[in-house]
Amino acid sequence: MLNGDGLRVVLWVAGCSHCCRECQNPVTWDPDGGLFFDEKAKEEIFFQLDKPYISGITFSGGDPMHSANRPTVRSLMAQIRQRYPDKTIWMYTGDVWENVRGDSIMRYVDVLVDGEFQVDKKDAQLLWKGSSNQRVIDVQRSLALPQGAEPVLHCGDYSEGWVKGWKQ
Repeated sequence: MLNGDGLRVVLWVAGCSHCCRECQNPVTWDPDGGLFFDEKAKEEIFFQLDKPYISGITFSGGDPMHSANRPTVRSLMAQIRQRYPDKTIWMYTGDVWENVRGDSIMRYVDVLVDGEFQVDKKDAQLLWKGSSNQRVIDVQRSLALPQGAEPVLHCGDYSEGWVKGWKQ
């Protein structure tokens, strides 16, 4: 529930070149670390996504946009989108929207949390992100905008008052 709207399946990938100071998952930085992603692992994800109360999947890590991850993540997202068109796909990346907007993987992503974690901007009151420099972006609405336009945010921060009911 901390990795996007509703109850979600989360796939943590290995490989990250950002190496943010005080990262919560430094064990995921090594692209050769973790467990091998095989057909059995993919079927487990599908088994979980089959459940009607699961809202979707979140790709995190490490960084799903790391060069070692992109082809496999893109392929898996395409399969999930085809098989579960009503489930949402969220992705966390240390890269910024302006750099990843043009990647073909974005056609499958509903919500992107972008930007490196910055410990000096850490705020536990933020929704779905660790530091205030990060953005929670509505990808499909943002892709419809002209190149260079500010992305459409999926949500603001707690301080913006849009989720005051959540805090009570």
